[in-house]
Amino acid sequence: MIAYTIYNNENSKEWVTFVHGAGGSSSIWFKQIREFQKHFNVLLLDLRGHGNSNELIKKAFQQKYTFQSIAEDVLEVLDHLKIKSSHFIGISLGTIVIRQLAEVHPKRVKSMIMGGAILKMNFRSQILMKLGNIFKYVLPYLVLYRFFAFVIMPNKNHKQSRLLFINEAKKLYQKEFIRWFKLTAEINPVLKWFRQQELNIPTFYVMGEEDYMFLPSVRKVVEKHYKSSKLFVVKHCGHVVNVEQPAIFNQEVIAFIQQN
Repeated sequence: MIAYTIYNNENSKEWVTFVHGAGGSSSIWFKQIREFQKHFNVLLLDLRGHGNSNELIKKAFQQKYTFQSIAEDVLEVLDHLKIKSSHFIGISLGTIVIRQLAEVHPKRVKSMIMGGAILKMNFRSQILMKLGNIFKYVLPYLVLYRFFAFVIMPNKNHKQSRLLFINEAKKLYQKEFIRWFKLTAEINPVLKWFRQQELNIPTFYVMGEEDYMFLPSVRKVVEKHYKSSKLFVVKHCGHVVNVEQPAIFNQEVIAFIQQN
């Protein structure tokens, strides 16, 4: 089972589960824990090969990585803790894992909060992925990761997010990075399906105004999925909204969950 941490709130029966992105870990939610614990029970996860789940990979995860198998890792923790349903908060690639879980087990997902959501790979990001696939066995993965971090989070005010993700990525093994990178091969058909299918689950997209790579496609999907989806754009903010603008992120997300 993947590693997890719980912060209980004795006055609440509601659960909020945080899902980080590729190369990160549950530590990227450090600016959320205190505020969210005031209102909810909090569950932090380390996805396979990340954070405290790093040591498990040698034994447990020999099969090919798919978004479905990673979503099942999350479900296994919920079952183990006897959590019938939870609100889910994801960042970046974590939003794809949450949407995959909701696709297969909709009754387990009360709402989806998608920070820095990835719903479509634009031309620039597709070129990035192709370059990554060409060089993934040749270059040290940290060189690739640093390059991606600068392309996705280029501005001065994105520096803290960049450094946080690069420092977390240092804890990955090269083999593990390659396994996660191979996931990009299935990302386009998965995202196309997500864009076409609207789930009857309250969904809140929290995007940085400067997240030029992913914000345009999110705007289009929210217009199309207007029955279930809302968008909040954070000013002067890049891709990793929960780190760059934590006060606004916490306030808006807590208010959304309390309404659902």
